[in-house]
Amino acid sequence: MTLRFVTTPLPTPLCWPEPRAGGINPSLLAAFIAADGTDGALDRLKDPSTLVVTTGQQPGLLTGPLYTIHKALSAVALARIGEARWNRPVVPVFWAAGGDHDFAEGNHASWIGADGATVTMTLRERAPDAPLTPLYREPVGPEILPVLDRLALDLAQTEFGEQVLQLFRRWYTPEANLADSCAHVIAELLAPFGVLVFDATHPAVKRAQMPHLLRALERSERLDRVLAERHARLSAEGRDPGVTVGDGATLVMFEGLQGRDRLVARSPGFQSRRSQEQLSLAEVERFAAQEPGRFSPNVLLRPAIESALLPTVAYLAGPGEMRYLALAEAVYPILDIPRQKPLPRWSGIMVDARVDRVLEKYKATLEELMEPGQRLEARVVRDQLPAEARQALEGLRAAIATGYEVLARTAAAIDPTIEKPIRNLANQAATGMQDAEKKLVNHLKKRQEVETQQIGRARELVSPLGRPQERVHTLAPWLARYGPSLLLELETTIEGWYRAGLEALG
Repeated sequence: MTLRFVTTPLPTPLCWPEPRAGGINPSLLAAFIAADGTDGALDRLKDPSTLVVTTGQQPGLLTGPLYTIHKALSAVALARIGEARWNRPVVPVFWAAGGDHDFAEGNHASWIGADGATVTMTLRERAPDAPLTPLYREPVGPEILPVLDRLALDLAQTEFGEQVLQLFRRWYTPEANLADSCAHVIAELLAPFGVLVFDATHPAVKRAQMPHLLRALERSERLDRVLAERHARLSAEGRDPGVTVGDGATLVMFEGLQGRDRLVARSPGFQSRRSQEQLSLAEVERFAAQEPGRFSPNVLLRPAIESALLPTVAYLAGPGEMRYLALAEAVYPILDIPRQKPLPRWSGIMVDARVDRVLEKYKATLEELMEPGQRLEARVVRDQLPAEARQALEGLRAAIATGYEVLARTAAAIDPTIEKPIRNLANQAATGMQDAEKKLVNHLKKRQEVETQQIGRARELVSPLGRPQERVHTLAPWLARYGPSLLLELETTIEGWYRAGLEALG
């Protein structure tokens, strides 16, 4: 396969998770998405000694950015390593957070088009004053049809392209909801790796989590105080928790008139933040018994709910999650829930032959290609300057630095007040020399447009729109080009990274 993977480690160090009591409530087995090949993993999950390694993500169009798949395959890798270490079954689980309501994060997907530029397709926008509908209630809608048509135009014409397109057409349909579409594609893609996709919006999950949500409401004042104290400690250490606390808001969300809404403590009960609906404790308990689907945990409570429902030993997180997970640590003891270990997911870049050909041609590194400001293009073009011009520029640069330094020292000896104006003249001279170089380079760029376009297209493959590849590109075009072996090779790379990092710890 003409593709290589370059690991870009996240800042959080690895550490070994600790095993815990295993087993899962049988009623929750119905919440795992059915897909061909998942029966074996489900059977293993029924073993009372089984542990799980989890990760998760809110739903996204065409499964969202690549890091969603990186997360899931990271869970596969760590589960295998943990199973060998503890001699117990360990199952990788992907928590499909369909209850999230951030449509702006999940309504678009990006990939490289046939012309080498990044294409971004959006289903639609949600009005700022619209209800915050959870994504498991948000229809994909007819806007998916032009998205899939454009994807079809841009997919590589390989033996795998039509299979990939059929997969997404099968699940991303106008009448489906965004959460189900995403969860089913991930379940089908990753079933061969033993991944189980857990639907956090399933009625069985909603019922099972309700006692923990009620406890969080009952202890909301204490949670708010303890979280504020921990937030202050983390901030004092220079660590940004990324979440605001200490404002009286509970950790529980309620679906009301304005959609998914945060409950705020308002004695003697609660009030929804957006819609200002008043709920007494008795009303909350009645809704919990009759309509548990209207409740969900917020971002700080969700990890604890996950650990309460599943025998999870580790949650694999991205950098933003790692920040708030450090804050969420304070939640577990107050709710009497064991804490899983937060560990970094694998992070990296897929580099295919098109990029490597450019790097080889211009004797460049991947790091140089990804530098901002088209520095590689400038260097390549600068290399095409006639030797005598390069020598003249280098001579001017050295002469300006040396000559004006002598003048500045002389000025300081004669009259210190003129030293600064002399140094200003030196800066002006250096700027003039740089302007001359830029003019030469810019005109050469026009003559070497093909070369600079090649570099630009290669950069767009690894750093689209100037951002990390894994946070922009979606999986479909890569899968169409390389087929199922892409996921196998990627998982092998990820497992190797975890093994090396964890074995170094002893």
